[in-house]
Amino acid sequence: MIIRLFFIALLSLLTVSCNPGNQNAANRKKPGKEEMADLNRYMVTKDRERIENYIARKNLDMTETQSGLWYVILNEGAGECFKNYDKVLIEYECFLLDGTKCYSSEEKGPKEVIIGKSGVEPGLDQGLRFMKPGGKATFIIPPFLGWGIPGDGEKIPSRAILVYNVNIIANK
Repeated sequence: MIIRLFFIALLSLLTVSCNPGNQNAANRKKPGKEEMADLNRYMVTKDRERIENYIARKNLDMTETQSGLWYVILNEGAGECFKNYDKVLIEYECFLLDGTKCYSSEEKGPKEVIIGKSGVEPGLDQGLRFMKPGGKATFIIPPFLGWGIPGDGEKIPSRAILVYNVNIIANK
C-alpha cells in the first residue's frame, strides 16, 4: 500500500512539473524582430500624438523635420545657420510636456555646445543647426532623439518628450 501511494505521489509530481504553465521566464518565447518593430511603431505614434496635443494646447506654430524633431524659430538672429564643429554658447530651459523643469542655464550656467560633437541630445544638436547667432527657438524632442528608454538617471524620466527653449548668446 505504501509503495502504491509513493508511485501515485511521484506520478502526480511529474504531471504537475511538466505543465507548460509552470515554465520559468527564461524558457518562454521572446518577442521577435517583427513584434519589437510593431511595438516601436506604436510607441512612436503615441509620442507623436502627445506632441501634437501639446502643440495644439499651447497654440504653437511648429515645423516637424523628417527625423521627428519639432521646432519654431522665435527670433531669427543674424548671419548663417550653424553647421558641424561650430561652437555656440546657449542659454536654455528644458521641460517635460507636463511643465516640469528638468534643467536650465539659470541653475547650471550657459552651456557650450560644439555642433555635431558636444554630446547633447541628438534632437537638440539637430535643432541648433536651424539657428543663427542671436537666435531664439523652441524645440520639442521625442524620446528617440532625446534620452530614450533609460532617461538620464537624474531628472529626465524614461521615454520623456522634452521641450527646450534655447537662446544663442555667443558663437565662437
